[in-house]
Amino acid sequence: MSLIKSRKHASSGLATASLLTGLALALPTVAQANDDANTDATTLPQLQVKGVNGYGAERLSSPKFTRSLLDTTQTINVFSSELFNQQGATTLTEVLRNSPGVGTFYAGENGNTTTGDSIYMRGFDASSSIFVDGVRDLGSISRDVFNIEQVEVTKGPSGPDNGRTSPTGAINMVSKQPQLRNHSSAGVSVGSDDQKRVTADWNQTLGAQTGSAFRLNAMWQDSDVPGRDVVNNKRWGIAPSLAFGLDGATRFYINLLHVDQDNVPDGAVPTIGLPGYTSPDPAYPQIGEAPRVDSSNFYGTLSDYDDVTADMATLRLEHDFNERLRLHNITRWGKTRQDYMLTAYRLNAPTIPDPDDIDSWTFARSLPTFKNQQNTIITNQFNITALFDTGRVEHSLSSGVELTREKLETTGMAALDGSTWPDVNLYHPDPDVSGLVWGPTGAHSEGQTDTASIYAFDTMKFNEFFELNAGLRLERYETEYRSTVACGGRGAPTCGTLPAGTIVPGVDADDSDTLFNWKVGALFKPSRDVSVYANYAISLQPPGGSSLELSSSANNANNPNFDPQEARTAEIGSKWNLLGEKLLLSTAIYRTELTNEIVQDPIDALYYQTGRKRVQGIEISAVGRLTDNWSLSTGYTTMDARVVEGSTITADGTNQLTYTPDKAFTAWTTYAFPSGLTVGGGARYSGPMKRGSDGAIGTPAYTEDYWVLDAVVSYAFSSNFDLRLNAYNLLDEDYVASINKSGYRYNPGAPRSLLLTADFRF
Repeated sequence: MSLIKSRKHASSGLATASLLTGLALALPTVAQANDDANTDATTLPQLQVKGVNGYGAERLSSPKFTRSLLDTTQTINVFSSELFNQQGATTLTEVLRNSPGVGTFYAGENGNTTTGDSIYMRGFDASSSIFVDGVRDLGSISRDVFNIEQVEVTKGPSGPDNGRTSPTGAINMVSKQPQLRNHSSAGVSVGSDDQKRVTADWNQTLGAQTGSAFRLNAMWQDSDVPGRDVVNNKRWGIAPSLAFGLDGATRFYINLLHVDQDNVPDGAVPTIGLPGYTSPDPAYPQIGEAPRVDSSNFYGTLSDYDDVTADMATLRLEHDFNERLRLHNITRWGKTRQDYMLTAYRLNAPTIPDPDDIDSWTFARSLPTFKNQQNTIITNQFNITALFDTGRVEHSLSSGVELTREKLETTGMAALDGSTWPDVNLYHPDPDVSGLVWGPTGAHSEGQTDTASIYAFDTMKFNEFFELNAGLRLERYETEYRSTVACGGRGAPTCGTLPAGTIVPGVDADDSDTLFNWKVGALFKPSRDVSVYANYAISLQPPGGSSLELSSSANNANNPNFDPQEARTAEIGSKWNLLGEKLLLSTAIYRTELTNEIVQDPIDALYYQTGRKRVQGIEISAVGRLTDNWSLSTGYTTMDARVVEGSTITADGTNQLTYTPDKAFTAWTTYAFPSGLTVGGGARYSGPMKRGSDGAIGTPAYTEDYWVLDAVVSYAFSSNFDLRLNAYNLLDEDYVASINKSGYRYNPGAPRSLLLTADFRF
């Protein structure tokens, strides 16, 4: 058995020091801000979403970002509800198509098919870096946007802002809040493949001059997936919210959310016949010459299910001490429960009774996969933002303390008594079968991470031309993980004299450390509407940081004997407010390097943290309006993502990173005529991608590039009613949207489809 060699630096005494340092940072801030409350410096902006420029926004919703997007030294994409509602987007994954190079490109490893929002960003998995109103959102769920005002994508290490995150960024969804105006709306959508969806949004003020309002958002959907047999997405959700003091210095919000999903999951399609596919068995070269299967084929069973419930309760308090000092506090409890059974497969040994009769070919439904998991989070985030001066230098300071507990609980499920599904025909699959019996195995696991963080971010404005900003975050975390497992399975302990499948102790591990994340940037403004910047940031991801699970495997980054992985990002960019501040143009050159990657030494077979991965590239975006009637959102990126030191991870042996298109482009534009007619459309391009390597033979090592074109036309019959028709994949492009690590399975892109929506306003 290979051993682990690493350096673990204990720092348990830093927890108390971290909290004291945070208080020391916050208290002078409050005092100084009060002293300077009556000076003429810029008024602190309201901590709320401010939609401008049609598709974009003026600033981020988080109080940690005190500057406008124009003057924030980082690549940030913001997508308003006006944009994604016009596109007919209903999930976070669909909204993120507007961010170049961000999407679902990975279909899971071996028999484990991904569910929910499986997002890759700039070469790395960002699925555990999704936030709602600045709070981490846990669990495998396809997040609906019926209660979302805007989606914010911050690229580069987000550790200083959010703590442990993906090396290359984070995604924040901003919830709708009550407003001091009465309005209500509803939408009814029907479309191809029996798509049906209803949404409603009702906002009501509570009494005259009370400053209070109530808002209710609701959603129901029952839709098949275009181009896929049997697969179905059925869900409903409700989000009531109540606000007090909206017209005063103290504002209090209560937000509740419940979402229930009852889906038929998609186990994907065999890659046989795709470019690059060859026979895995020399005795049957006909396999490599066989035609592609119908991309609509469903290889699971009618018993497959994916049941998810998500509940969230949020209390938020905002108080303005004056125009230059503001408090922001948010308390969140959230729970996501997922129970699914998905019949996956591995097409490496088909049954071929007659090589010349492909209609007789079958293969085993040998990988029923199960998940019975519950994620819980409770957190309190306290923030103070202040404006003050030190001599001629203007400061915008945001500091705070965050306390969080995250929990994971899983129940082991498996096929029982050696039962299996019958084999499935390769070209004519039948989902209406029986034979498999499954249930709890007795295996169980629990993980918990407690985090205490303090942070401070300061932007120093020296004059109208030059600014410096710096931020740091000290985060003390403690992770505990305990599991029992069935012996004899993959990665499980051997059974010895015990019967196969006996429940035995698994991992019993703890990990704790204090992480120091920081960033620094410089901004030069040659004019009011132009900024040129450079920044540098460091972000750390400890063992178990993304999953709350620890491992005893010698080559697993979640082994507590390893040090945190470290991401360093340098970025140089420029942002321009054009056309009278209607259009925001952003350009950036960046490089992110991830160190402390695990590499096995070829001589002593031990594992060391000497590996390095790097992604570098260019990103350009433009969001806003070209004229009062012409709106635009577009972006382009090119990425060079590779392994710098360490073993290659791609199936073709190159040093590139997997599931990362080398180029990506996205655009959406509409023009609104005075008559009430709006026409527009969009284009998306994704370059070729490499899959991972796991010893599979004959499967494609890559996916090809593709273009997808969409269109929209809508007509406002009155101020209360309009009708919208969305057409997707106009050219009916046949493409691979995602592929699994072994290359046995892929998810086909959706074919041409239509969606008709009637919007009502009251």
